[in-house]
Amino acid sequence: MATRRIKLTFPQDLIKEPVIFTMAKKFDVMPNIRRAKVTESVGEVVLELEGSEKKLEEGIAYLKERGVKVDPVEGEAAG
Repeated sequence: MATRRIKLTFPQDLIKEPVIFTMAKKFDVMPNIRRAKVTESVGEVVLELEGSEKKLEEGIAYLKERGVKVDPVEGEAAG
């Protein structure tokens, strides 16, 4: 199992969509929300993802395709 910590920034039109849930189910990735801030206009979530390296890559690609900005979280221990 691999672990990745990423920051997601959701555009306004995706804030109410179950994008993280859909990604988790579709790619068999376990998300763990570490921090979240959601307003009317933007959503930011720091997420720890666990799964196989291949599934993590596919899940992150899916998020980007949906229009979510994905940035790696640097300088924080994953465990």
